Amino acid sequence: MPSRWYNIVADLPVPLPPLIDPLDDEGSRIQLLVRILPSRLIDEEYTLSRFLDIPDEVRAAYRKVGRPTPLIRAEGLEKALGVHGRVRIYYKFEGALPTGSHKINTAIPQVYYAKLDGANEVATETGAGQWGLAVATAAAILGMKATIFMTRSSYHSKRQRRLLMQLLGATVHPSPSEVTEAGRRALRENPEHPGSLGLAITEAVEYVLSSNDRRYVAGSVLESVLTHQTVIGMEVLEQLPEEPDYMIACVGGGSNMGGFSYPALGMKLRSEGFEKTRFIAAEATAVPRLSKGEYRYDGLDTGLVLPLAKMYTLGKDYVPPPIHAAGLRYHGAAPSLSLLRKLGYIEARAYTQEEVYEAGKLFARSEGIIPAPESTHAIRAVIDIAKRAPQDTVIVFNLSGHGLLDTDAFEKIESRIISGRLPQPD
Repeated sequence: MPSRWYNIVADLPVPLPPLIDPLDDEGSRIQLLVRILPSRLIDEEYTLSRFLDIPDEVRAAYRKVGRPTPLIRAEGLEKALGVHGRVRIYYKFEGALPTGSHKINTAIPQVYYAKLDGANEVATETGAGQWGLAVATAAAILGMKATIFMTRSSYHSKRQRRLLMQLLGATVHPSPSEVTEAGRRALRENPEHPGSLGLAITEAVEYVLSSNDRRYVAGSVLESVLTHQTVIGMEVLEQLPEEPDYMIACVGGGSNMGGFSYPALGMKLRSEGFEKTRFIAAEATAVPRLSKGEYRYDGLDTGLVLPLAKMYTLGKDYVPPPIHAAGLRYHGAAPSLSLLRKLGYIEARAYTQEEVYEAGKLFARSEGIIPAPESTHAIRAVIDIAKRAPQDTVIVFNLSGHGLLDTDAFEKIESRIISGRLPQPD
């Protein structure tokens, strides 16, 4: 298991645009971060060091939850696609972790840092519930309280994950909620508001600011979060039997894609390998921030409690439709990921939920693993590339989570296809 995380900011070809305060506001969001985030997380957010030592306590917790995770040859999928012998496909299986996704990789260090600060409670937002479950698990392991603001559509549809969070001791509120002023205001404007990650972030931060004993823990977007997730990519560097032509992952806020690909992409930036590798970000057509968003400064959250970040964004007030892949419903992408997309080092491809549903079914029936709805976007990209790839093409993708608690999403799409409300995908 790796002893260090990798920080791609040290190797970017141009400086990363910094977080800034809104120009028309007298208050400083950046100064407020010291009351919001764990202090060590702030240090990591601004460091220019290429590698960061993973604390011994965090490495011990990583081992406890099952790191390192396996890299697996997808021979069943190769055969199902008719490309076996011509294309080799590998996947990094983060669903092997007990919370079912990669999210625990940053939940553990952030909750640990909050505890070092003397806090007794952490708060955060969640969409599909993968991040919320990871925070609830990390808090249980480290003896902390956890409060989760879960987007309202997912709060009602992802009941199993909500129950697991509560079973682990976390308090879970539907967002928008009656707990915060931001939530109450949103409900007054739209009593049927489905929730958004941007609004849930605002609620979690407002809740944290109401007490000195709380810290906010971030699920994605922040550079420190992407750095923590590079434990995935650092393991991949040790596990890969050959240099790939493609590295693929899905994108919500960017932690999954960044964590999986940044160690290899960093080597490419330093001219130390992976020169031929193309890096593909797969996203949902319902939230195409990298495909159709604008590259500009925008709020990290709907209520502008946090600073502004320069990123590809659909706008902080964008309310995505309640798609089955709730973890991809964030309006923007991490600043470093956005910059690398702007510079051409990362490509973006967007897919409909019907397309990715069919890809997920094929993967499940050929590999025996039901993928998370978010991960099926990466699988769709893999399938499209593999079918057209020349001899000896190597594809590696991140299977960021399993879908054993997402049967509600799969059931809804299947019923819509059967009823004729959606066309049967090819």
